Amino acid sequence: MTSASTEAPAGLRFWFPKLPAERLGMLRVLVGFYSVVYFLARMPYWLSCATRRPEQFDPVGPLFWMSAPLDPWLYRSLVFLTVPAAVAFFLGFRYRLLAPVFALLLSTVLTYANSWGTVLHTENLWLVHAVILSLAPAADAVSLDARRLASVPEPHFRYGWAVRLMCWVAVCAYFVAGVAKVKNAGWVFIEGESLRNYVALDNVRKLELGSPYYSPLAVLLLGHTGVFGVLAAGSLLLELGAPLAMLRPAIGKVWSVMMWSFHLGVLALMAIGFFYPLTFIAYTPFFRVERLLRFVRKRSVEASAGTAASQVAG
Repeated sequence: MTSASTEAPAGLRFWFPKLPAERLGMLRVLVGFYSVVYFLARMPYWLSCATRRPEQFDPVGPLFWMSAPLDPWLYRSLVFLTVPAAVAFFLGFRYRLLAPVFALLLSTVLTYANSWGTVLHTENLWLVHAVILSLAPAADAVSLDARRLASVPEPHFRYGWAVRLMCWVAVCAYFVAGVAKVKNAGWVFIEGESLRNYVALDNVRKLELGSPYYSPLAVLLLGHTGVFGVLAAGSLLLELGAPLAMLRPAIGKVWSVMMWSFHLGVLALMAIGFFYPLTFIAYTPFFRVERLLRFVRKRSVEASAGTAASQVAG
């Protein structure tokens, strides 16, 4: 394969950048690790959807066509099958076959769980990232499947489209959130009063219900309206300006760190954890995550060399 053939046609290079297979592989490892841990942690919740009252069932999304809930045994089977499928996705095992199976199972379980009256939009970005990776050649490196290859594939545009799409999905998700703020509260949202009232209502509700998950910091800050004006303006700027993160890699990195800080602020003021962004995995498509792999390999080689030298000296 010539060097030229690894590049997309000139007019498509923005959408199909030439990237190393290791970057796509590391993104799969990170999203796969999150998928395994988060899915297992939420297992009791997923399983609880099997025994809810049928009249509560209101199918959403891809399951809109369903007229009645699944049989409990069938739904539980889907939940349990998602676990080994997630592990296979994480390890990159039989990827062309099992990765789409994992994406289908995960989509079904999450959508079914959202069909009982509580739609958790916080899981959408994770799900879409997992689906994108399942359709990409994300196991050509850093995987069990890749161990059968003689060498790591050279950088190619077939590894770039999925990374670019993951970035676009992230910025579009935040842009839509910003538009929703303006649509619901108007441009006066930037003044901070709407945000202040929302934070106050959320914490008062939790305190009245006896929940331990409220924010003492919010209680201290509610009397300072100016603080919420700054926070509201900053959040709206980051969300409506999210597409600018696609202009240059450096802008994308800065935007990612600032959005992560935004979620830390939400956690501090409302005790609400958006786990996928808070782990920073949601923003890793904006970074050269293959450097993590190279760092680990370098340290491993150095450790092996140090062990060998000590054995010789001994």
